[in-house]
Amino acid sequence: MTDSGTAPMEMDHSNGDAVTLSSQLPWVEKYRPNRLEDLVAQDDIVNSITNLIDNDNLPHLLLYGPPGTGKTSTIVAAAKRMYGPSKYSSMTLELNASDARGIDVVRNEIKEFAGTKQLFSKGVKLIILDEADAMTSDAQFALRRVIEKYAKNARFCLICNYVSKIIPALQSRCTRFRFAPLSPDQIQGRLQYVAKQENVNLTENGVQAILALSGGDMRRVLNLLQSTAMSNSSDGNGENIVVDENAVYLTSGAPLPSDMSNILLWLMNESFRDASQKITELCASKGYALADVLEHLTAKLATLELDAAPLARLLDGMSQVECRLASSASSEEKIQTASLVGVFVETRQLIEMT
Repeated sequence: MTDSGTAPMEMDHSNGDAVTLSSQLPWVEKYRPNRLEDLVAQDDIVNSITNLIDNDNLPHLLLYGPPGTGKTSTIVAAAKRMYGPSKYSSMTLELNASDARGIDVVRNEIKEFAGTKQLFSKGVKLIILDEADAMTSDAQFALRRVIEKYAKNARFCLICNYVSKIIPALQSRCTRFRFAPLSPDQIQGRLQYVAKQENVNLTENGVQAILALSGGDMRRVLNLLQSTAMSNSSDGNGENIVVDENAVYLTSGAPLPSDMSNILLWLMNESFRDASQKITELCASKGYALADVLEHLTAKLATLELDAAPLARLLDGMSQVECRLASSASSEEKIQTASLVGVFVETRQLIEMT
């Protein structure tokens, strides 16, 4: 993702001053790419879609993968390449999960848009259905027929996180592209560019902290950078901002690495009573959620040189604790903390016996 160019300006009629609208945008939208060449990842997919557009042979598309990997940015940039900025709004229909997604929308709004031709515009229209996995089954079955009926003058692009929630009949009508999570190398350059543009002093450990917490999600990267920068501005005006590891973790609410090291140390060495008490007190004083502790604890365990059997037992026990946490019937964190400690104590005793 790169800077979209010159910021749009609007005149304030009360005083005649120009107001920079882009300064009020979230950084995710402010730095959303407008061209396919500006995308920082998914090179194979971008090249394939670019060739299809240039050869005037774009099929129906199904873009799927984790959030923040560039699915919406890719198809929006592709549409702007097809139609140009002037015709984009008239030739493209975008629907999101925030809109009504029932069968009536397919029968009325989508059908009406796909079935009409622009008087002074040539080429096919593009209908973008974001978060298509939220559509009802009836709507998906109705869409199946609409796609076939209006294939001559419209192309459909379905975007979703879980392709399994799209009915096979729709999947078979689309060319599928899977978007993978972004690698740290792909994210880092973009992250530092945005920090430079916004005059944010981003330290090296701050970069590593954001990369560690992002999970390959560019949207989460930019949101975390912006929220950390705004909450750590020394003058409240977005200047003199330092974003380091401590600031990132405090803003995100994720457990600090030093605290996670202490938790792992207690689990591996302390008695059941002492470990339970210390972890409970730490989570209460720092406001940590046990689910976040489990997530980061799993990454910590992966770095330890444990035999396969003890490691498998620990991970299985932790997965059961996480499952109970997700259940409304067993969401008492204090009890589940004791259960987590019990998993480690049992595993330690088994190791000592062998």
